[in-house]
Amino acid sequence: MNKRVDTIDGLRGFSLIGILIANLLIFQYGMFGKDKMENFQLSAIDDVAYVWTKIFVESSFMPIFMFLFGYSMVLLKHKLERNGKKVKSHFIRRFLLLIVFGILHATFIWEGDILFTYGLMGFVMLIFLNRKKKTILIWAILLFVITSLLSIGGTGETKEMSEHQASYIEKESLAYSEGTYMEAYEFRNSAEDPFGLPDYAYGILLIFSPFITSPMFLFGMYAAKSNWFRYPENEKIMYVRFAIVCIPIGFILKSILFLFPQFPIGSGMYTFGATILAIGYIFAFSYLYTKNEIKILSAFEKVGKLSMTNYLLQSVICTLIFYGYGFGLFGKLGVFYGMLLGIIIYALQVIISHYYLKFSKMGPIEKVMRIGTYLSLRGTPKQKQIKEKKMA
Repeated sequence: MNKRVDTIDGLRGFSLIGILIANLLIFQYGMFGKDKMENFQLSAIDDVAYVWTKIFVESSFMPIFMFLFGYSMVLLKHKLERNGKKVKSHFIRRFLLLIVFGILHATFIWEGDILFTYGLMGFVMLIFLNRKKKTILIWAILLFVITSLLSIGGTGETKEMSEHQASYIEKESLAYSEGTYMEAYEFRNSAEDPFGLPDYAYGILLIFSPFITSPMFLFGMYAAKSNWFRYPENEKIMYVRFAIVCIPIGFILKSILFLFPQFPIGSGMYTFGATILAIGYIFAFSYLYTKNEIKILSAFEKVGKLSMTNYLLQSVICTLIFYGYGFGLFGKLGVFYGMLLGIIIYALQVIISHYYLKFSKMGPIEKVMRIGTYLSLRGTPKQKQIKEKKMA
């Protein structure tokens, strides 16, 4: 198999274990409760595990997925062009399917969905798909700098917002820890505002959200247009340079929030550092592909080939474990044991993915996505038939 594909599949699988560990904070404590841990009784080891997760994992694995989304868009564009297909119509169908899956996921399983956002962002990224790589890089850097400065200059929450959020967290904990499926469903879709903000504030947030999330999508597109990860052994020095610069900087910036909690821009530095750390992780992981055969990389690749199926499966498994209509462990397992549970779940996904791929090349969700994208039951683009004109 092409090395470039191996690296990208491996990165997808690698990002999924980080996303799972970060999401376990949400599964256990709620979307907003995870940042208000004073409402829960944590042991000393849980305190350490919580800070470790916040610094090393949270907000630094989702950007990897964003990067890969942008990267894959360029690869799919080239594939469609080789087969003589209309590029935009295929992408539109694909993004609409992502939006549908995202709505179903967020409505019936778990509100922490990312597929809906990715589907919307896909339409934004179409603007850049045919741009030169230099143009894409300039926009990526410009947007990254602007959004980082805005996050560093954030004002934080007011006392009224904090009180409103505390009330929401209490309701959230009750609905998910003790509620039936229908009670959890009703709370999840109640549209209750956790911050008590006016409607126009959410309108502004909706307008600016594409600018906030787009830099990593664009960096991924730039990487694909630059043919990065095609031949890892020839890019070893680049991987090392990015890793040794970005990883320490990312760690330091994310740590400020916990080392100096009163520091006024600590939250903004955390957001800035999370993306820098994600870039470091991408190149540090890719560096492993410059070495001789490393068996664990194959495990990541197998999970990565079924990334959407495994991502959705994680939500189903974890909601059944933590919510009241399942085992009801919401807020009870603890951060440390939650991390261990995450590793066990991921290991099972590695095993299942390994055996599943022996009789199928793609997962069930991936199959549906491909059928909808190519309008082909085989899930592959139909070959364009070229009729040769006979010489008179």
